[in-house]
Amino acid sequence: MKKLLIVEDDTFLKNMEVTKFNKKGFDVTYASSEEEFDTELKKDPECILLDLMLPETDGFTLLTKARHNEATKNIPIIVFSNLGTAADIEKAKNLGATDFMIKAQFTLDEIVERVQEL
Repeated sequence: MKKLLIVEDDTFLKNMEVTKFNKKGFDVTYASSEEEFDTELKKDPECILLDLMLPETDGFTLLTKARHNEATKNIPIIVFSNLGTAADIEKAKNLGATDFMIKAQFTLDEIVERVQEL
């Protein structure tokens, strides 16, 4: 079973993602704040699905934090956001994102497939 950390502040979307990934055999935890992210990061996730727009911080900050953490610096991190400008994508990739998916352009099944590939 793969351990997936979902970082998402939209409760409806988070619940849909958690349900979908659980059905596919993933052990899913989630965070919606930097404090929760810090706690969940200590549980050694094998992949992170990361939103960029969060209430008290942003995904870029959390991406940087994960890449500077010895335990998580090499795990796949997929940025999954409605932000999708070329500048956002480039910034995320430069900070170490494995992939960047724009929410409006992918179904949940496609997201699961991408995570499974990694």
